[in-house]
Amino acid sequence: MNGTTSFVLSVAGLVAALALAHRPLGDHMARVYAAPRHLRAERVVYKLVGVDPEADQRWPVYLRSVLAFSVVSVLALYALQRVQDHLPLSLGFAGVEPDQAFNTAASFVSNTNWQSYSGEAAMGHLTQVGGLAVQNFVSAAVGMSVAVALVRGFARSRTERLGNFWVDLTRTCIRVLLPLSFVAAVALVACGVIQNVHGFTDVQTLAGGSQSIPGGPVASQEAIKELGTNGGGFFNANSAHPFEGPTAFASWFQVFLILLIPFSMPRTFGKLVGDVRQGYAIVATMGLIWAASLVAMYVVESAHPGTVPQAVGASSEGKETRFGVGLSSLFATSTTMTSTGAVNSFHDSFTSLGGGLTLLNMQLGEVTPGGVGGGLYGMLVLAVVAVFLAGLMVGRTPEYLGKKLAPREMKLASLYILVMPATVLSLTAVAVALDGPRSSMLNTGAHGFSEVLYAFTSAANNNGSAFAGISVNTGFYNTTLGLAMLIGRFVPIILVLALAGSLAKQAPVPATGGTLPTHRGLFVGLLSGVVLIVAGLTFLPALALGPLAEGL
Repeated sequence: MNGTTSFVLSVAGLVAALALAHRPLGDHMARVYAAPRHLRAERVVYKLVGVDPEADQRWPVYLRSVLAFSVVSVLALYALQRVQDHLPLSLGFAGVEPDQAFNTAASFVSNTNWQSYSGEAAMGHLTQVGGLAVQNFVSAAVGMSVAVALVRGFARSRTERLGNFWVDLTRTCIRVLLPLSFVAAVALVACGVIQNVHGFTDVQTLAGGSQSIPGGPVASQEAIKELGTNGGGFFNANSAHPFEGPTAFASWFQVFLILLIPFSMPRTFGKLVGDVRQGYAIVATMGLIWAASLVAMYVVESAHPGTVPQAVGASSEGKETRFGVGLSSLFATSTTMTSTGAVNSFHDSFTSLGGGLTLLNMQLGEVTPGGVGGGLYGMLVLAVVAVFLAGLMVGRTPEYLGKKLAPREMKLASLYILVMPATVLSLTAVAVALDGPRSSMLNTGAHGFSEVLYAFTSAANNNGSAFAGISVNTGFYNTTLGLAMLIGRFVPIILVLALAGSLAKQAPVPATGGTLPTHRGLFVGLLSGVVLIVAGLTFLPALALGPLAEGL
């Protein structure tokens, strides 16, 4: 079987598996968020937290709950890293340095999972499981809760109530993420991913030397890492490590886990607003752009015009031979389009145009399909912009799902779109302008610029993957990347919840003959154009200085 045939079959199988899971998982999540009763375990959590689960919150209260929970999470994770050498299962590792501890705490709480350290050489088992893995669950749940709050803004009318954050967070963890993660972890163990609480085991090599082999609870963390579009890795080599990604099927299954919830949440959206066709339009837009990027990635990686790639038949540098170009392209496209950041190949070794595609994937705003929750609310904000543009074209007041899009709504949507590129481009400019940060660049010219641009793009989009080729474990990069992660995560959340509150207060507007149908192919095309043009116009000059200049 040649590489192209294998690639086509892998993608076809993945699409089929996602299609089969789309409806049942989407419907299940809709029932979870609309259920009137609480499970016994959930009521225990509410008592411990001290909240009334029956009290719906106005958007400012919902927002304060999100921010308070996240601030406490950052502080707790920071403290855990700093004192890990005094805790059980530390494996003898010292406490993490302050700037790196801040960076890691900001990273995992913001669902970014950027790592400026080697996991198996810096974090003990208690920190990995009690700190990082816990944040993998709750940071994903925060994103899903915010997405549901925005959906309620569309679904409800004449109210200021968006639900209860603590209820949404608890239900997401207990009813969605925990069961899926348990099943996924068992499947990963069956695929060969390790799961133990061992430290380092010394073994003799064939050459007569010795080597220390790390162990750890990898499968359980790998499951929620992918399901929650967290990224990161137990080992420095991430999903390319044979203990994390032992076989081609295990790598394919991880891609399925990455895409499972983001591609199912539009169904949840459709069910909660009472029109599943709206969800189909959103998921069609997501799938269309994902597929186009995947095809482009495979083409440039397997048929790049360079002399060496032509001689060997593809660009194989930095790719695991057991995965090949096809599965590496599939993983790279999916992980950079879902704010996951897990990798099974070395993005810095991709061709210049292939590396540029990984950058563009993130610069689209992580909405195709984006992270769990974040992808849905990001796409809905872009849908608001698309409907507004359509209204301008025909001279009508724009309406989406029965809600008028007045100046307040459009200001919030516009600010949402501007936050990420302003953060990325400003911090990239500072990094390449200062002598200290420039000294961290291992490459010069266009490729070196791409490495810096990738780092801040990954951080501000809460992706977490690394282009590498740049030393980021410095005071400057640990601090600025940490700030980029927090800005890229929580400023958009503030704007999304304000938008949700504004929509929920409105009275529904009946559809008329002049209302734009937002469930048809025309709207899918319009929304796809908005996604591509907004990102293209914003980042084209920067891409021209980096991967495009290198590739051309």
